Amino acid sequence: MLTWRVDPLATVEELDAILAIEEASFTNPWTRAMYLAELEHPDTSFFYLARDAEGAVVGFCSCWHVLDELHVNNLAVLPDRRRAGVGSALLAHTLREGARLGAVRALLEVRASNGEARALYERFGFSVSAIRRGYYSHPVEDALVLSREGLSPS
Repeated sequence: MLTWRVDPLATVEELDAILAIEEASFTNPWTRAMYLAELEHPDTSFFYLARDAEGAVVGFCSCWHVLDELHVNNLAVLPDRRRAGVGSALLAHTLREGARLGAVRALLEVRASNGEARALYERFGFSVSAIRRGYYSHPVEDALVLSREGLSPS
């Protein structure tokens, strides 16, 4: 089984890799300006990058840590690297780091139709806590709000 190195975003230049993965993964991707705005809040906004053995970025996770809560904003993997453990490595790392920072619960939104992502989150103990009607655009779709209690840094 392959292992993936997960590191925090080190330089603004690494945003290019995040943006490429966004474009390949989402119908309404975040923009460079949105990510640059996030970087202005290093006490709240966090970015983790999954790298292959050669150091290429193959996935990322962006999240917020606010008080005792971790909000996963985006988690995506290059299409040709999916189903190889990258998403699991990113999510495990992100949840550990959130707990290390003091989060006791995690929240995220996922498209109701995204069965692959939902299965990943369910494997990590997330469950549906609410529905946001018409939350997504391109196409318009409901979001499931998933939550998990009891984060641990180990």
